[in-house]
Amino acid sequence: MTRTPITFFLDTLASPIGDLRLVTDADGVLRALDFDDYEERMTGLLRRQYGEVVLVRGAAPDSIRGPIQRYFAGEFDALREIPMRTGGTAFQRSVWEALTRIPPGETLSYGAMAAKIGAPTAVRAVGLANGANPIALVAPCHRVIGANGSLTGFGGGLHRKRWLLQHEGAAFVDGAAA
Repeated sequence: MTRTPITFFLDTLASPIGDLRLVTDADGVLRALDFDDYEERMTGLLRRQYGEVVLVRGAAPDSIRGPIQRYFAGEFDALREIPMRTGGTAFQRSVWEALTRIPPGETLSYGAMAAKIGAPTAVRAVGLANGANPIALVAPCHRVIGANGSLTGFGGGLHRKRWLLQHEGAAFVDGAAA
């Protein structure tokens, strides 16, 4: 039996670190957010979570666009207003939910994140779930860093992770050349 593809709406929003691709559903709820130059990554994540997906052009509602614009203007908590819904496993969703509780300007290690969700030995699984996060920025996976305070992987590139953490005033060890 073949499943009917799910239709989502795709919009683009300019940001100081590159255009964002916003994917919403018919209810105006955010399903995915990624950087324009990471379209293949985003469509792969959508396919893994929902099966076949059809993206049609459509404006994201102001309830999504506005808080993102306010975040980049310095109102960091505005992202908490965005309605969102994800697929993924129960474990992944627990990680993504926990990400939303890391305050702007703060960071956690993968180990601390695993402990926070009650799975202290699941450090690698937390890292994998972090990497499969379909709603970057809103579920702020950029706030998870290495145990030694260093920047580690980010689906939008380390240069963007660095920018976002600096924008929020977070402390981290920057191994990049000055």
